Amino acid sequence: MSGALILAFVIVAAIFAPWLAPFDPTVSFPRLRLQGLGTPDHILGLDHQGRDMLSRLIWGGRTTLFAGITPVVLSALFAIPLGLVAAWNDRLGSIIMRVMDVLFAFPMVLLAIMLAAFMGPGMVNMIIALTIVLLPYNTRVVYVAAQQERNSSYIEAAIAAATPTPKILFVEMLPNVVAASIVYSTTIVGNIIITAAGLSFLGLGVQAPTAEWGIITSDGRQYLFNAAHISLLPGILIMTVVIAFNLLGDTLRDALDPKTRLALASRK
Repeated sequence: MSGALILAFVIVAAIFAPWLAPFDPTVSFPRLRLQGLGTPDHILGLDHQGRDMLSRLIWGGRTTLFAGITPVVLSALFAIPLGLVAAWNDRLGSIIMRVMDVLFAFPMVLLAIMLAAFMGPGMVNMIIALTIVLLPYNTRVVYVAAQQERNSSYIEAAIAAATPTPKILFVEMLPNVVAASIVYSTTIVGNIIITAAGLSFLGLGVQAPTAEWGIITSDGRQYLFNAAHISLLPGILIMTVVIAFNLLGDTLRDALDPKTRLALASRK
């Protein structure tokens, strides 16, 4: 519940950013640059260009959440059919999973940096890079879950009834497999938010003057000793949202896993 409440607050703030932000995130007040917390009319201070920190954090939440959630959703949309087909057809499965193994050979962050550097900076290229990075992990999760379901009695009954393969995969098997992907996707959103913020920090993701928590953190690294709030505030927000997604993912895992539910019920 704590994770869900935190995320609900952040998502609502991001959606209603045009109405909640007191100033335009790109408007500067040069005479107030680097002013700290509690500055009149600028409760969270201003950055090195004199832009209101509260406004930039609210607008930055919209960009950060979009950059973190979109690759997870896109990777799941591709990974679910790939994992189902790979588990059902051994020959295709061998090809699909060997391709995934090649992507597994690279650490997640390193592969994201390589792809983003190759395609160039920008929001779209960053989302494509993060989607490719996530694809093997989500595909493996779906593949393992589908392998466990493949020899179930209801699948054998569907085969005996001459049910078409697409219907077996996407009507009979999918509801029992998608839960694993949902749980994994919810848990990994936090890591993707950190990775997206890191790419923006390195100049490979969202570009200035767009407000994004990674960019804001990068902007403040030169002023840590005299205006630490510029980097500290977005860093705290990133940490809080990541923890909230992890809490939500753990809860979904417990809620969607029947074995865990039985164990919790037996304890009570």
